[in-house]
Amino acid sequence: MGFRAAIRFLTILPVRGGDAPPGQAAAFFPLVGAMLGAAGAGVYLLEEKAFPISFAALATVAFWIAISGVLHEDGLADVADAVRAGRTRERVLSILKDSRIGTYGAVAILLSVLARWQALEYLATPRVVETLIAAQAVPRAAIVAMAWCSRPAGSGLGYALASTLSTPAAMAAIAQGAAAALLCGWRPGLAMIAGSVLIVQASRGWFCVRLGGVNGDCLGFTEQLIEIFVLTMFACRSCAW
Repeated sequence: MGFRAAIRFLTILPVRGGDAPPGQAAAFFPLVGAMLGAAGAGVYLLEEKAFPISFAALATVAFWIAISGVLHEDGLADVADAVRAGRTRERVLSILKDSRIGTYGAVAILLSVLARWQALEYLATPRVVETLIAAQAVPRAAIVAMAWCSRPAGSGLGYALASTLSTPAAMAAIAQGAAAALLCGWRPGLAMIAGSVLIVQASRGWFCVRLGGVNGDCLGFTEQLIEIFVLTMFACRSCAW
């Protein structure tokens, strides 16, 4: 039941059942992410055979955005619109509840798409499948970890996730994320884990100062940062992973 709930939570796939609380489903978030990464790798490799690599990279990013229902991009856009210097905590929270996307949010989504597209186009690793699996599994493990160690702010999906998330479920998700990272090799795997920890801690600290905790939009924002980080890491020409 938790696995089906995770699919329903993270994708637009019509899965029957899956009425488990978000915290219970979170134990399977990285597994669902790994499946999305593997499917994205299939799109990438198939498109690469018939079209230029740039088109294959863009098609992969478009697939991930579509299959996830723009869930994480929405969080990125809301945070970009809301968290600006000089705004009170109450004003920020009210903007986060607003479903409309402003100029800052639109630019944030555009930059996210461009960053992932270009990183995929210039991947500098032979482990394409493993990289794409990690790029989707590790960020989803990270947001579970962030929800587990943070105080929830406001209400909504983020609060529902944090308030029903148990330590065993969080540990299971973190272990899956670490395993997905290490699929790419121990050196890039450890670098990926360390970078993700730093991003989670920095984001958590920032949101705690500005909002008093984290909500679903904060988790989506962090997922996007880590996804970009993972893909960019493997596009680095001088890293020799």
